[in-house]
Amino acid sequence: MKFVSYAQNLEDVMLWRIFKTLPQGFYIDVGAYDPVVDSVTKAFYDHGWRGINMEPAYPCYQRLCQVRTEDINLPIAAGAKDGLFPYYEIPDSGLSTLDGAIAEQHRQNGWPVVKSTVSVLTLATICRQYVKESIHFLKVDVEGTEQQVLQGMNFQQYRPWIVLVEATLPLGQMQNYADWESILLDSDYQYVYFDGLNRFYIANEKAVELKPHFYAPPNFFDGYQRYAESACQKSKTDRLLQPQEETTHEFYFHRPEHIMAPLWPAQAEKTEQVSLLTERLRQDVDRRRQKLNG
Repeated sequence: MKFVSYAQNLEDVMLWRIFKTLPQGFYIDVGAYDPVVDSVTKAFYDHGWRGINMEPAYPCYQRLCQVRTEDINLPIAAGAKDGLFPYYEIPDSGLSTLDGAIAEQHRQNGWPVVKSTVSVLTLATICRQYVKESIHFLKVDVEGTEQQVLQGMNFQQYRPWIVLVEATLPLGQMQNYADWESILLDSDYQYVYFDGLNRFYIANEKAVELKPHFYAPPNFFDGYQRYAESACQKSKTDRLLQPQEETTHEFYFHRPEHIMAPLWPAQAEKTEQVSLLTERLRQDVDRRRQKLNG
């Protein structure tokens, strides 16, 4: 069975390459957005993993609560310190941010921006309250406030095996990791892979085990299928099977006379022909026996 990828840029395929033999694990998703669409953690949830989803956009948080009933879902943002901060929501876009300058750029480009206030907690605070086991990966997608999120994490006490951080400016390819990468490097993490959107870092103590898995981008040998393709294939299969099942049921169980009646004379004629041929053969055999005995 193929691995179904939900992530925007196949991030989950890269992670599954590493963790596919681990029956259960734990993740933290900062900026989870949606429980299914473009989700890095959905496939892992389907395979028995559980974790923490942080999403301050309330409609997205509600969807997470509906679909990820066994995860810890929090309607808050992560930052460098605890408190209440301005939040700029761009509905149903994945572009909502705590960064006022980025929000203003989106507004100038025609995006609707709704300003509100949200609760912000540091990752260290979140981990103290909720984390009781190893963190296998930490994913950060916060549209411009990556530095603050990483500043709020105690990487000496809590050691995610892998940290992946969106490393380009919103809606662009220009990389912006220079402001925050030193936080990870100074916390005994090493850069290992860039997928065009995210930078992956691994804990130094896990490097020997993990680094070989980043030898190549997602490819045929990872045995994956995108969720959209999987859903489309299932829909086509369902449509093809349904008429066939109905036709088979109708023919064999209902046998309407307007279908079966034309077959009866032909079948009767064939049966009569076989009977005549059998009788001729029997008579021929009898004649031959009489000659031999005579």
